[in-house]
Amino acid sequence: MIKIFFIIFLIPFYIFSKPLTLNEINPIMDRIFEYHVKYKEYNPTIISRSFLLYIDQFDPLKIYLMEEEIDQYLNLDENRNNQILQRVQKGDFSDYIELNKIFQKSIIRSRNIRKEITKPLILNDLKLKKTKNENNNYASSFAELVSRQRNSLINFYFNQKRRSKIDTKEKKQKVFSLLERKLFRNEAFYLENVNDNIISQNILKALTRSLDAHSYFFTEDEADQMRLSLEKEFQGVGIVLTESIEGVIVTDLLTNSPAQKAKVIKINDILTEINGKSVEYSSFDKVMKKMKSKDSPEIQLGFKRVLDDGTISFWKVKLKREPISMDDQRLTYTLEPFLNGVIAKLDLTSFYENSNGVTSEKDIKKAIRTIRKEKDLVGIVLDLRENAGGFLSQAIKVTALFIKNGVVVISKNSKDEMRYLRNIEGEAFYNGPLVILTSKLSASASEIVAAALQDYGVALIVGDKTTFGKGSIQYQTITDKTADYFFKVTVGKYYTVSGKTTQIEGVKADIVVPSEYSAFKIGEKYLKYPLKSDKVKEAYTDRLTDINGKIKIWFRHNYLPNLQKKVSFWQKMVPNLKENSQNRVSKDPIFQKFLKRQNQIKLKIKGEDIELITDDFSTVDLQMTEATNILKDMIIIESDMRKAAGL
Repeated sequence: MIKIFFIIFLIPFYIFSKPLTLNEINPIMDRIFEYHVKYKEYNPTIISRSFLLYIDQFDPLKIYLMEEEIDQYLNLDENRNNQILQRVQKGDFSDYIELNKIFQKSIIRSRNIRKEITKPLILNDLKLKKTKNENNNYASSFAELVSRQRNSLINFYFNQKRRSKIDTKEKKQKVFSLLERKLFRNEAFYLENVNDNIISQNILKALTRSLDAHSYFFTEDEADQMRLSLEKEFQGVGIVLTESIEGVIVTDLLTNSPAQKAKVIKINDILTEINGKSVEYSSFDKVMKKMKSKDSPEIQLGFKRVLDDGTISFWKVKLKREPISMDDQRLTYTLEPFLNGVIAKLDLTSFYENSNGVTSEKDIKKAIRTIRKEKDLVGIVLDLRENAGGFLSQAIKVTALFIKNGVVVISKNSKDEMRYLRNIEGEAFYNGPLVILTSKLSASASEIVAAALQDYGVALIVGDKTTFGKGSIQYQTITDKTADYFFKVTVGKYYTVSGKTTQIEGVKADIVVPSEYSAFKIGEKYLKYPLKSDKVKEAYTDRLTDINGKIKIWFRHNYLPNLQKKVSFWQKMVPNLKENSQNRVSKDPIFQKFLKRQNQIKLKIKGEDIELITDDFSTVDLQMTEATNILKDMIIIESDMRKAAGL
């Protein structure tokens, strides 16, 4: 999973480097409307959605607001909606500002509630109280609101207790003081520090998200985090920090970073100084701002560490900011001997690409070349279970490793214009037995790869019944560090060569082998305002309808003769492979216990009072084991066919 470099609690914490005014909202939205696949201007639907989202941005856990005070915004009548629409079109956002005043009152009320309930929590045992409809509705009474506030404090306490030993009333007090600092810091952006810049950002976020499930407006700090996840590279010292009851502590050191290479910093060390100035009593946001400052290529940090005997040691270290490649989040692989060769299990957590030429496609190629130099590569499991996507261009190039020429993705925009994205490399880099391992978390670019390879028949999909179901394409300014504003906006939907979109439906597994996520409601259909699913014409026979001029002659002579044909061999084998898999799983006591626990989780989600099986299934990767067994069956089938054919 993607590592983040600071921990945020409850309300989003924004860092603004480019102040906005209310007058800039409409010009920015006009630009976003130009790109959007469906909406080209404000309408009543967008207005009503934006208020729901504006409220949800402030109170996602429904612990601040009461239903009666926001009902007029949750359920806008047609007349009022049209009035607000007319004001917004003229650049008048007074309705959002009035709603912000309700937020401010709820913050003051919440602070008073916390004062009343925190002291008893420190003195007494902590037990959660059930509240009705907590996840779906806002509090219907003051008593229910108090109960939710109390539960939120207790949940935070138990989360902290899992991280460190809290065995005294003084440490309990520190836990609740830490929570109060976090809450005050975030609440300040709606109360003490509120200004046009912050209100404009929040309105833009609500309006953009009203368009569909994947359109967003980002602060510069949020864009930095997104860029890091896409490019797997950033400039820094490689320390992951979080706020704890003891102060700002080290939670991780990135591989091959200056911090790790220094060999003096350890997990749980407490940050005390930055460039000779104490930060022990500084707020977390000020500490992070100093850490990210680029005034100097070097930074001097001071730490303290509590030793086993209770004594405390202090020291300082000077670190140079360097480009850090997040290698631990790039492709990794393991090998398993089988027959006279090896099976490669390639774990790809995203489709990445950066300015230094690091790409997911090149990493896979390099891995396959390295394996082939030493061993006979007889099969591949490409693990995309936690791959939420990345660059579309990389999805196409990774797909191209396993097919000859052909259409990989078809895109369609708001004008129903079709664009065909192709592989023109000519030959597959690998064409042996291939399993794509997926889960409900496999999304976007990973679904493009899985669906395309399934469509062409060169791979079998193994995993949860279906993948996430994100079949939309976004234009984004995130990777442009010089952009005036950072946003991503849905510009179209994509379809694979068969004409299917993965939107809502996802990629269906050929052989279902449930993951740990199978019991949970995860997927596009559970998001707010997803686009609908549809189909286009298949493109196995590429008619080159989007190519004109002399380049079309090249495609006719060099591309069309080597098109990837749809392969039916593995699909014909699915019934036998599925039967073998079911037999193995039914005889595996650990897998049966895992499946029972998944069913228990489903029932618990529905509200049934069931005690879960407590076995720890993290010690063995049941899904990967079975996916590998399915691949072994495929390898044996192919080997037997070759022998029968005298090859």
